[in-house]
Order: sequence, then structure tokens, then C-alpha cells
Amino acid sequence: MQTLTPPSSYNLNKPLIRTRTRQQTNRICCVYRSDSVQFQNGIGLSRADWQSSCAILSSKVVSQEQPSSDKSADHVAAVNGHKTSIDLNLVPIDQTNNKPLTTKPQKPLTITDLSPAPMHGSQLRVAYQGVPGAYSEAAAGKAYPNCEAIPCDQFEVAFQAVELWIADRAVLPVENSLGGSIHRNYDLLLRHRLHIVGEVQLPVHHCLLALPGVRKEYLTRVISHPQALSQCELTLTKLGLNVAREAVDDTAGAAEYIAANNLRDTAAIASARAADLYGMQILADGIQDDSSNVTRFVMLAREPIIPRTDRPFKTSIVFAHDKGTSVLFKVLSAFAFRNISLTKIESRPHRNRPIRLVDDANVGTAKHFEYMFYVDFEASMAEVRAQNALAEVQEFTSFLRVLGSYPMDMTPWCPSRGDD
Repeated sequence: MQTLTPPSSYNLNKPLIRTRTRQQTNRICCVYRSDSVQFQNGIGLSRADWQSSCAILSSKVVSQEQPSSDKSADHVAAVNGHKTSIDLNLVPIDQTNNKPLTTKPQKPLTITDLSPAPMHGSQLRVAYQGVPGAYSEAAAGKAYPNCEAIPCDQFEVAFQAVELWIADRAVLPVENSLGGSIHRNYDLLLRHRLHIVGEVQLPVHHCLLALPGVRKEYLTRVISHPQALSQCELTLTKLGLNVAREAVDDTAGAAEYIAANNLRDTAAIASARAADLYGMQILADGIQDDSSNVTRFVMLAREPIIPRTDRPFKTSIVFAHDKGTSVLFKVLSAFAFRNISLTKIESRPHRNRPIRLVDDANVGTAKHFEYMFYVDFEASMAEVRAQNALAEVQEFTSFLRVLGSYPMDMTPWCPSRGDD
């Protein structure tokens, strides 16, 4: 890793940084680049470095800790998503021994270390939507073994729990192999300022649960999450259950509700763990219509992780395109020309600009819906090709935000055998 010592003041073609003259020397640590760049005094700096710094979303490239209020350190603010935005910390250096002014011992950092540590001990606190026994809780346990799972009644509460330091991470389902995207959660990703730091894919294994002693022929309704109901529709029909289907907010919450109210005419679709937690019996096991039923979850944190190139990474972005012809094609071509695979593209209404009027001399005034586009692609923001692709995308977009660059879940997949 190369260390650069900038002068007390310097100018670039575009004034990206302003510093004050100090008695101490400042050091800029470039995390994932080792090549030098050019200042006016001969020290090197290229525009690609500044763009890549923007792309890793305000990543604290020098220190793992939150920036302090100590005026002895300069902090260069970033405006996420703009072409010239940067976020670097200039760390004061003691001139006498040329070491950072810190009392903490230096140690190698891993991917899981590159976000603020829990405020209590070493156990990570992970927020999820639902009650104990929910699939989101299982995803939290798979992503962070031995974590302290914090149940939340709504997805937005899970976001707020991390923002308010009640939790250290949040686990959020974003898509299912049968039910498709969970649109509400894509909207929340844009509304909040959390960063995606990982993903986990969880095979879904549905069970039909009822109170002990209840037989299937006594049932009059089945309750569960809407997606769970739709994923088991054919199997319920094959079981001869001509019953009403009612949607609730959570699969495990359905089991909890039946147990709490002693409902002997109602069954729930939930996990086997929910049956154990709430004293339910399993009337039918593995009732999902398709055994290849997988839900993808993302892990969220207050700070992004530093992207790397030593393992497969995925990057998630959201953008709104500028006016013009074939703009979406031009944006997607930026990835195709660099051999970057797209794993997902999702459109959502642009809430600030829902309608766009287009005047055409031949057909008159036409109304077009405005959309935001969410894209996942297989590349790390530490790769030059990904940095160049986003630099080109910015030319055709009015808004661009990197939601996160994070390790891909490469766990070999097999049909679920239950809640392991």
C-alpha cells in the first residue's frame, strides 16, 4: 500500500479538496490501489482514484472507527452519486515518530471487521422483520452465526434499529425464486442510508402447522404471509384443503397467533422451528409447490465494507436515467462492453417525478412514467472495469447511487431439508 504525503495546499483542475496549513503531516491511505497519482508538485493522482473513492460510498479507507469531532483531522465530505465526490479521512501523523496518533494496536482487518463493532461485547446484534421462528431469523443466523437476533414488527423498524445503534446489522429479504422481488424493500433501500455489506440465500421449507390434536379435516382456514400462501397453493389443493386463505405479516407470526388464541380450526404455513417454539404440530412437511424455493437476503450496516478482488463480489446500484433516446440501452451497454454480467434489473416508480410530458410534433403531447432502476452486477468496485463502467453510466443518468459492493454468497445450493 502506497503512502502519499500531500503539501499543505494544492490545486486540481476541479477543486475537489481544500486543506488548511498545519504543523503536522497528513497521510492519505489508498486502500485498494497501489499506483501513484499526480499532484502539481509531482505526487501522482488520477481521476479514477477519486471516482473509485466515490463509488465505495463514503468508506472510511483509513480507520475502522467513526470520524471523531477532533479538529486535528481533516474530513473531506462526499456527495454520494456525483462524479467528483470523494470521502477520505486525513489522519494526523506524529512528526516525531511518523506513526498515526492512536493508542489502539494495529491488526489485520477482515471483511466482517470493516464496520463499527457492536457496542456491547463481541456478540453482533442483527435486526430482522418478524417474530422468532421467521425465515429472516434463520437468514440472520446463517449470515452471522451466534449473533443476537432482534425481532422487529416491520421492515422499516429494522432499518431504524441499525440507524439508531440498537442493532449492528439488519437482514432484509429482497427476492424469492418463485414470488419475485419484494418491492417494498427496494423502496426502503433507497429511502434509508444503510449499505449492503453481504448477501445470503436461504432455501425455504414450508410446513403446515396446527395445534396438537387438530386434524386436517377440521380446518376452516390457513393463515400465513402472502408469498408463503402463493408458494403452497397447489399443495394445499392436493391435500384436499378447501379452506379460506388469509394473509398476515409473518409466517412465524401466524403460528404464534394461533397458539396464543387457541384457534383449533386454523392452520399456519411456517417453518419447523416455529412449530417447536409455539408448541404446534406439523400436519404436513415440505408443502412448497417447488422444492427449488430460495429467498435472497441482503445484510445492511451503517458503514460499507471495503471492496476486494480476491473473491467474487457483487455490486448493487440504483439510478434514474436522463432524457434522451435509447438511454437505458446505453447504460446497460456500459456493462456489456466490459464483460460484466448483470444478475438483476428492477424498475420502480420515481416518486419525485412520477410523470414526464413529452412533446412530439407528429403525435402531440404524450405522458411517460418515470422509473428508478435497480441493478446488480458481478464485479467488485475495486476492479477498474467496474469503476469505468459506473463512470460511463453517470454520463447518462440524473441520479446514481451505489447501494453496496459485497461478497457473493457462493454456498452450494441444495433443496431444503428443514431449518438446519
